[in-house]
Amino acid sequence: MIPLHYAPEVEAAKAAGQPIVALESTIITHGMPYPQNVETAREVEQTIRDNGAVPATIAVIAGKLHIGLTDAELDTLGQASNVAKLSRADMAACIATGGTGATTVAATMIAARYAGIEVFATGGIGGVHRGAELSFDISADLQELSQTAVTVVAAGAKAILDLPKTLEVLETSGVPVIAYGQDTLPAFWSRESDLAAPLRMDDAASIAKAHRMRAALGLPGGQLIANPIPVEAEIASSTLSPIIEQALAEAASQGIDGKSVTPFLLGRIFELTEGASLTANIALVLNNARLAAQIARNLI
Repeated sequence: MIPLHYAPEVEAAKAAGQPIVALESTIITHGMPYPQNVETAREVEQTIRDNGAVPATIAVIAGKLHIGLTDAELDTLGQASNVAKLSRADMAACIATGGTGATTVAATMIAARYAGIEVFATGGIGGVHRGAELSFDISADLQELSQTAVTVVAAGAKAILDLPKTLEVLETSGVPVIAYGQDTLPAFWSRESDLAAPLRMDDAASIAKAHRMRAALGLPGGQLIANPIPVEAEIASSTLSPIIEQALAEAASQGIDGKSVTPFLLGRIFELTEGASLTANIALVLNNARLAAQIARNLI
């Protein structure tokens, strides 16, 4: 048996048939310092409540898979050190050995599906890293989207990645990539990229219907909803491109690879943009939480 623990708010929502939105926990443990991480997590949760759904932040704590966190648990996790970063490969081992870990996109999707939660809001998904033709560094998030039936709302893939290759892998894997309200794919901190969106939908009801239709057709996997960052919060790609290139060059020169690449790059971009990237990141997560709540309501 999986040691599953529901927060009281989530347990009550499940019993009442209310819409629920899953949230990852790596943004808390690996995304920003305390107390800003906990303050942001609570703001995201409240945004979901304000839009008619119930938040379920997911994490593994002392060997238990938590679906939703209490205020005390969220605060404790936000101050914890040496928290594992969990994906598909190491999630079961962490639970089995009584460990504590924060869930990435892939791990959150697995937990959400197990708990019967159909919608998940995050910042940006992982994808194909630049130079992957040599390193084979491709996020497990892409494979998870192809096999786990959860609709994921994100501001696209993280802009530090190889976006054309990421889109190609998603298309090859049969993952619907749906841009919300525009014809081009957003690029995380920037509203648009030079990539055409394979699909476009303009309202939460249509996205919910597509989710249900995939289930009716017996299709595996979820949907990626690419929700552009609000206009007032975006950072233009022309501003970001040289900064990203500088951060990538520094990572290569220092021999940083594997799971360490993304946090290093995001940290350097934060420094080089003088904090603007984190401000934009918070804005896009809140925006994704709003849309995810609307989709969840339309699934009831």
